[in-house]
Amino acid sequence: MAFLWIKNDPLKTFLNEHKCQIKKILYISCMKNHYNIIIAGAGGIAEAAGLILMEWSEVAPALFIGNRTLAKAQKVAKWIENGTTKPCTVKSFHLPENGITDEMKEIFKQCDLLLDCLPGSQAPKMAQFAKDFQMHYANLTEYVEETNEIMALAKDAKTGFVLQSGLAPGYIDLLANKLFQQFCKDFEVDKVDKLEFKVGALTNHAVAPHYYGFTWSPVGVATEYIKDAVALRDFKKTNLPALSERATIIIDGIAYEEDLTSGGAADLPDALAGKVRSLDYKTLRHPGHYAWVQEQLAQLGNNTDIIKNLQQKMEAIIPHIEDDQIVLYAAVEGKDAQGILRRREISKRIHPQKVGKYQLRAIQTTTAAPLVQAAQLLLENSLGGVILQSQIDPVKFLNGKYIVPVYGNV
Repeated sequence: MAFLWIKNDPLKTFLNEHKCQIKKILYISCMKNHYNIIIAGAGGIAEAAGLILMEWSEVAPALFIGNRTLAKAQKVAKWIENGTTKPCTVKSFHLPENGITDEMKEIFKQCDLLLDCLPGSQAPKMAQFAKDFQMHYANLTEYVEETNEIMALAKDAKTGFVLQSGLAPGYIDLLANKLFQQFCKDFEVDKVDKLEFKVGALTNHAVAPHYYGFTWSPVGVATEYIKDAVALRDFKKTNLPALSERATIIIDGIAYEEDLTSGGAADLPDALAGKVRSLDYKTLRHPGHYAWVQEQLAQLGNNTDIIKNLQQKMEAIIPHIEDDQIVLYAAVEGKDAQGILRRREISKRIHPQKVGKYQLRAIQTTTAAPLVQAAQLLLENSLGGVILQSQIDPVKFLNGKYIVPVYGNV
């Protein structure tokens, strides 16, 4: 862009007086350029992320779908092409569990961002690829150990790494953090008694004996039921056994069971230690489900591969359900500056939604939309190193253009 400067030109005067705003406008404008994005994985969330990127981006990116089974990657690529209402470029490639191929190297070199929709166990490997090839990176995993490993490897990365950016962890943590910040501001305090946030990926109906239906990864469900939950108790970070604090909660007049599960708190226990007396993430289920799970765990005993065996027991009897709903709830409680006990709450219920030509399940849109919003955050800002959930501006993110169509405004 070039300007012909003329002495006392009013345009020149205007530009000088508003140069900061002009720079911002030009910066935002160039961020509408075309991007090359890798989606690692070929499951339901990968499908949804690809379709949302195509349908809701101002300039559709070129997508590269990678999976260990090439046929699945090809199927997802075709699915996105057939499902979008906009012109698109979607290519598939083989992404083996081990090693790196020449094809992968060529794709990595030309891409700006890697969206990791693979199981959490693969996250450190995908993050290393992103660092080595200077791509931005965002993932979904609730796995704590793998997240810590990525934090260590990416702390000095030139590109940005947004971790745990799905539904839970992800959206729910930003919502809880926003509630906390607004509560402190409105009531002129810097500490609260409780910050609780919960999500349930649920079926519309539930039958005995398990009162459940799979709407997302069975191994993810088994993992969160086994590994410890990170929480705050008496203002201090602590580990608590999963499924150790079951309770009943009524949301919008419907009774659910809640219990501690791993991963959903993201980094809020670290960020809010000393500020919140009691903080925890719990998973919502239909009444009766947790009792059935504990029966299965009792039968397994001290099994050396408890996650795998619990997953197998669940999959043998629990069906996969397409018609789903997401129920989420967050609340903050504490005394105001005058000593009066206050509580703020928010709840949402999200149903399947049409994107492009397809009807997506609620778990797909609610998980993929924050991931894609994280992609926009990385691509439109000069970010490097690790970006955790507590470090993201919750107001801007929660009202982002990929978030609002799914969750509404907050």
